[in-house]
Formats: sequence, C-alpha cells, structure tokens
Amino acid sequence: MTQTPTTPPPESGAPGAGVPPPFPFPIRSALDPSPEYALLRADRPVSRVTLPSGDTAWIVTRFEDVRTVFHDTRFSRQAATREGAPRLMPGVEADPDSIVSKDPPDHTRLRKLVAPAFTARRIAGMREGIQRTTDELLDAMEAGGREGDLVSGLSAPLPIITICDLLGVPRSDQDRFREWSDTMFRTSADALGEAIAAREALIGYLAAMVQGRRAAPTDDLLGVLIAARDEDDRLTERELVSFAGGLIVAGYETTANRLANSVLVLLRHPEQLRLLRGEPERIGDAVEELLRYIPGGAAGGLMRVATEDVELGGELIRAGEGVIAVTNAANRDPAQWDDPDRFDITRKPQSHTTFGHGIHHCVGAQLARLELQVGIATLLRRFPGLALGAPEDRLPWKKNVVIHSLEALPVTW
Repeated sequence: MTQTPTTPPPESGAPGAGVPPPFPFPIRSALDPSPEYALLRADRPVSRVTLPSGDTAWIVTRFEDVRTVFHDTRFSRQAATREGAPRLMPGVEADPDSIVSKDPPDHTRLRKLVAPAFTARRIAGMREGIQRTTDELLDAMEAGGREGDLVSGLSAPLPIITICDLLGVPRSDQDRFREWSDTMFRTSADALGEAIAAREALIGYLAAMVQGRRAAPTDDLLGVLIAARDEDDRLTERELVSFAGGLIVAGYETTANRLANSVLVLLRHPEQLRLLRGEPERIGDAVEELLRYIPGGAAGGLMRVATEDVELGGELIRAGEGVIAVTNAANRDPAQWDDPDRFDITRKPQSHTTFGHGIHHCVGAQLARLELQVGIATLLRRFPGLALGAPEDRLPWKKNVVIHSLEALPVTW
C-alpha cells in the first residue's frame, strides 16, 4: 500500500510561496504513486511545480479536477506543441502531427479516420489471434523448464506482435521496433540524443513502408490509413506516419509494462490471486482494478496549455501556463473510492483515468484491455503454481524511463 506521508509537501509555488518543487516526484515504489500526491489532493489539489526542462507548470491531483482538464477545451494539447510552450523534458519537442497533440477540428477529423479500426466488434475479432500468440509464447516458456522470465517470455512480445500484426509490420522487424520504443522512453540527459535518433529511425522506417504499400496495397490498418490519405486527402503524410509510430510505441510500451506489473501485483496479493483463480470470470473486473491501482508514467499525464485564464481547484491558471492532469494521483482519490490504496478486484465503481477522458480517451483502450485479459487469464490457467522466482526487493527495474518498467520478472511454476 501507499505510505501515508507524515510531512507536508514542498511549497506549491503560488505567489509568495517560494520556488515550486521539482516534478516528477521521486519514485519510492514502482507499484504505488508518490506519497506527495495524498497531501496535495487534500491541501493543494492544483499546485505549481518545476519540470526537468526548467519550466513551471500546474499539476492536478483530484479525480474530478483531472477529468475536468481532460474534457475542458480551454486546456489545449495543440497549444502544448507550439514554440515557447512549457516542456516536461529539456530538448524534447511534442509531435504536432500526433493525434494526441491535436484539438478539434483536426482531432475530430483524425479520430473519425482511425476509430473504425478500433471498434468493439473489430477488437473482439482479434481475440483469437491474441489467444493464439499468448499460447505460443507460453508454450515456449514451458518448454524451457519450470522457471523463466515473464517480461521476455510474455509481457514484451505479446503487445508488440499484436500491434505490428494490426499495422501489417513484418514479424521479422518487431525486435527493431521494440528497441526503438524502449530507447524513446528513456529520460536521462545522456540518452536524449539516442531517443531522438530512435524516433527518427522509426519514422523513417514507417515512411518507407508507406511508399511500399502504395505499390502493393494491403487491407491492414496501415493500408486503410494510406487509402484515407491518397483517396480523399483526409490525412496528411506526416499525420499518417505519426499515428502509425505513436500506435506502435504506445501500444507496445504501456501494455507490456502493465502486463508485467499486473502479474507482480497479483503475486503480491495472494488472497486476490486466489479469488481470481477460483472465479476466472472476474478477469474483466480484475483488469480494471489493475489499471486503476498501478501507476502509469512518472509524470502521470501529458502536458496541456491553458488558452485562457481558468479557475480550477481554488487556483487561477493563467493563459499560456502548462497543466498536467496526474492520473496516478486521480486513481487513488479517496473522494472517488473507499480505501483507494487497497487492491480489490471486486471493487465498484471501476471508473478510472488511466485511458484519459473525453475526446482524448485512448483509442486503443479496448485493445489493451483485451491483451491484458487474455494474457493474465491464460497465464494463471496454464501455470497454476505461478510464483516469484526472486525476492521482490531484488527485481530489476529500468532506470531513467518515463514508465515504471521491469527489466525482468523471474517466475517459477
């Protein structure tokens, strides 16, 4: 559970309050949000911070306020891509062609183009393929004996295979995509150049792939997007490549880490694991609770910029100031859930902010849910004796990355 903070957080940075504290806050537990959030929610739910870039911004920590930032059009993602806008990391520019960086009407146009690829019916139709991939990966793990690494064996390959199959990327190239994605999520100053080079390599690969598909059209998602670009000019070339690249990076990295972290949380809570084993039909509820309970990225959200003065949480946010809606804090808000630091797969309600809210609700949310449900349910069914293969305090976590990520998760069965 999250440790209850016993000392007040640093000054908020409001006028006269001193220098805004550095953000993101230190990670004390990869499976729990920073304890500073609990005090901020209670005392200063909208608070100024200093970012690694040196810019200042507001962070929002209460559930209802976070949802307000998500759906209020005065908090703009597009404005956050403009020159002079506050940046989270030094030297890292937001991609203005990405769907997550657009406001209406451009966002509405792009969303309409890509949404048909992620309908509930189409995602449900992917279940068989995801199940087959999961079984093949677990077959390989089982063939290796009675122990193995769940990250390299299941949680990393399953989402990259799924997302690349959706786009039509050859499986022979999927290791390259994983390497590029892993590099792009590093945050240390000495890795900045490598992250930029990895992004350029990914975009270059996809641009070449688009040209090849024009000569030999396909009916996969990339083929559909190319048709939308070429036939009706509803999608610019940069938007097409940016969406494909963003889908690979987000669809792989976040789901891979969620899957590994979810298994670790279940093993950490044996009573909940027993309940899920005994009632496997609870897998949908279990995944929703895991999505709520496990923190996402270190910053907990994307930068937005206020386009006009807005009062929120007792603070006046001025036009041009940056705002980060912190989902890690919102998902543990006691005003929304009883005992929010308790992991409980029977919990109701199950609403959370992990996939965002409003127009920027994650377009791939249902696909991520399906991968988590199939991956976890199949793992528990096939390996009833699943257990950690090393002490939890010796598990290797990646350092200097945006998302809390396990390097490996040794297990036995």
